[in-house]
Amino acid sequence: MAAYLQWRRFVFFDKELVKEPVGNDGAAPGAAPTAGSAASKFLCLPPGITVCDSGRGSLVFGDMEGQIWFLPRSLQLTGFQAYKLRVTHLYQLKQHNILASVGEDEEGINPLVKIWNLEKRDGGNPLCTRIFPAIPGTEPTVVSCLTVHENLNFMAIGFTDGSVTLNKGDITRDRHSKTQILHKGNYPVTGLAFRQAGKTTHLFVVTTENVQSYIVSGKDYPRVELDTHGCGLRCSALSDPSQDLQFIVAGDDCVYLYQPDERGPCFAFEGHKLIAHWFRGYLVIVSRDRKVSPKSEFTSQDSQSSDKQILNIYDLCNKFIAYSAVFEDVVDVLAEWGSLYVLTRDGRVHALQEKDTQTKLEMLFKKNLFEMAINLAKSQHLDSDGLAQIFMQYGDHLYSKGNHDGAVQQYIRTIGKLEPSYVIRKFLDAQRIHNLTAYLQTLHRQSLANADHTTLLLNCYTKLKDSSKLEEFIKTKSESEVHFDVETAIKVLRQAGYYSHALYLAENHAHHEWYLKIQLEDIKNYQEALQYIGKLPFEQAESNMKRYGKTLMHHIPEQTTQLLKGLCTDYRPSTEGRGDREAPGCRANSEEFIPIFANNPRELKAFLEHMSEVQPDSPQGVYDTLLELRLQNWAHEKEPQVKEKLHAEAISLLKSGRFCDVFDKALVLCQMHDFQDGVLYLYEQGKLFQQIMHYHMQHEQYRQVIAVCERHGEQDPSLWEQALSYFARKEEDCKEYVAAVLKHIETRNLMPPLLVVQTLAHNSTATLSVIRDYLVQKLQKQSQQIAQDELRVRRYREETTRIRQEIQELKASPKIFQKTKCSICNSALELPSVHFLCGHSFHQHCFESYSESDADCPTCLPENRKVMDMIRAQEQKRDLHDQFQHQLKCSNDSFSVIADYFGRGVFNKLTLLTDPPTARLPPSLEAGLQRDLLMHSRRGT
Repeated sequence: MAAYLQWRRFVFFDKELVKEPVGNDGAAPGAAPTAGSAASKFLCLPPGITVCDSGRGSLVFGDMEGQIWFLPRSLQLTGFQAYKLRVTHLYQLKQHNILASVGEDEEGINPLVKIWNLEKRDGGNPLCTRIFPAIPGTEPTVVSCLTVHENLNFMAIGFTDGSVTLNKGDITRDRHSKTQILHKGNYPVTGLAFRQAGKTTHLFVVTTENVQSYIVSGKDYPRVELDTHGCGLRCSALSDPSQDLQFIVAGDDCVYLYQPDERGPCFAFEGHKLIAHWFRGYLVIVSRDRKVSPKSEFTSQDSQSSDKQILNIYDLCNKFIAYSAVFEDVVDVLAEWGSLYVLTRDGRVHALQEKDTQTKLEMLFKKNLFEMAINLAKSQHLDSDGLAQIFMQYGDHLYSKGNHDGAVQQYIRTIGKLEPSYVIRKFLDAQRIHNLTAYLQTLHRQSLANADHTTLLLNCYTKLKDSSKLEEFIKTKSESEVHFDVETAIKVLRQAGYYSHALYLAENHAHHEWYLKIQLEDIKNYQEALQYIGKLPFEQAESNMKRYGKTLMHHIPEQTTQLLKGLCTDYRPSTEGRGDREAPGCRANSEEFIPIFANNPRELKAFLEHMSEVQPDSPQGVYDTLLELRLQNWAHEKEPQVKEKLHAEAISLLKSGRFCDVFDKALVLCQMHDFQDGVLYLYEQGKLFQQIMHYHMQHEQYRQVIAVCERHGEQDPSLWEQALSYFARKEEDCKEYVAAVLKHIETRNLMPPLLVVQTLAHNSTATLSVIRDYLVQKLQKQSQQIAQDELRVRRYREETTRIRQEIQELKASPKIFQKTKCSICNSALELPSVHFLCGHSFHQHCFESYSESDADCPTCLPENRKVMDMIRAQEQKRDLHDQFQHQLKCSNDSFSVIADYFGRGVFNKLTLLTDPPTARLPPSLEAGLQRDLLMHSRRGT
């Protein structure tokens, strides 16, 4: 039970008398005349008002004359005669334009119920759709209360004898409605109300001594007795959904709230209750307190007499009195158009207009009633921005009073609406670090913190040295529960020296770079860092080894080398199960990790040898580096046995065939380290025979010079010439080597004898005996060649003379064809036949079958064609030569002309493959004779 005396009083309503509309010169119908012009400006209702209701945009009144009056918002009062005697009860439905009334048309106890359809007219008056007597049974009794369900299917009427009738069905028609007695009792019924909950309809019935509820939507109408005390007439009401549609019963000592099946809370509001009404979340009570009249700012000292009536508007949710005023003879309280209207016995209408929410809040702010303002804002459904503004003002108020703990709690409620910097600046003092920590924690829990907020919160933890809070903050179960920027947290913890916490965050949230930075740069735990890298996926392990490989190699070279071997061959993270071993692993480019071994040649050699053995297709850089490393070791080694072993390893690597594409690089490496065998091997592989020769010449290795010429002389004959020139310049006795060279030169006819003599003339030790045999053999060969040439010339001259004679005979004397056989089929010739001047004869059918043209002898054609092609080629070359010379002289770019003719094959040597005859004339003479022969040949028959 809540005592209303503890509730604060406010003036959340503005009171004023309702004035007549402008231009209304006449008084209201039935109004009493007033004296003075000032009084006429206020609205005055007709006298004798007995009952009131509101709804559908109008205030409805009934009077003692049987008239029903309507007061719309325009304040133009209208009415009609509803009953002959009086109107006793009205009920205006809120969702339908239907009015239910109870009144009397005759003297005596015979009340009639009339249902009016306000949307339809009957002679200017509303249409009465139904009339029926209200008395239950045959015993006369007076109607005490009336209520109608909004669905128009239920109407309940209460009587002073304690009975209640229920009309079920369409209340606007007699045919579809059924009336029955729902309740009988010994105490007058003072209040009725329907409550709809889903498909269940309840009816609350209150008498002067008890409160009951019925379920009227089913059968048998089950009843529940809720309480054993009741209330007077008009002292009950049904609340709105904000109070869960509870039934309110205002007794003289308390106000009780009921559910359909139980009693709810009660409030101790003293005073004799006259009227109870519910308005927009407020409970309106009109009461008479004979003990003490309330001190109201609206009343004067004269008005505080014992017969005054007090109107209180209670906010049951927020526990305060929203308005309190004193009135004289209140007839009823109505609610319409968003305001309350108090009708007094003198016919005046007082309007109570609720102030807007902002005005009410400002009134509460002035009194520093922030808690009440917050509750009021929530009940008024103020938006989140408005609530945040209240929380901020409340926090500022508490902060100014020194209640920093309370202030930060209010500021926390503004998160998401108020800029966090506004709050943070207030608590930056070291003495307020606990409050700042609480605010920042909530900011992070709501995922509204940025990197700066995270930094500040972690600094607060570290300043407080609160490791438990720090661990609770950072050790979240899943990624979705992280409410801060992890990278920022790692930076702050690392800077503050909380390395273990920073490592936890980095490892738990996969910030591998930060984990390795802390392990390597701060803790110097190289072994843990290397193991961590071995657990990472391939891409991340590769990138981190490139970044931190040199550091790890410097401190733990063996373990680092092992990890690099695995990374570059068949890498799998160490955390993977054995079941994954069958899947192919990843491998990195081993060449990219060579710089890591800059100061560790021993580990580098092991790594490179491992890669060359396990992965023969390793990048070329691996073999280049391994060759350089082996050559360095060979060059610096002093022990003969080890040096020989290193020599063999270097040669073996050169012979592996991995340096074919980088021949120059390998050659440079061998030359840099003076590795002669490697240089010679590479010269030989690169077919650099001249370089091999020069190398032996520089080292005066005569036998090797001869050996090189013998081995490679077939591929490069100039080697013998160079060897002869080399030995010719030596002043030493090199007769043996000169003789060997001359033998090969003579055999292969590599140099003219005169050039040989001139070359050996530079050697003072070489005598004529050295080249005597060479010169004699040369002279003999030349003599033989001269004899052969003379014989050939003589034979060609004889052949030329013979051919000229044949030509002359062909020109001067007739040709007799005496052939008896065909030159093709060797059969006896038969007419018709074909004869040629060359002496060949053919059957005509043989000739036609085998000849390519009518003018050529099939037998001589192949040889003649060769001769003609040779002649044509010579003429074409002569023409091309003239054209080439002309273009070369006229062109600005001579090189382009030469390149063009080279591309066309003009300078290629033409070789004609022919069957050499036993005796041939010189080429020019033979070509001329053949041409003459072909030109004078003709077909004969």
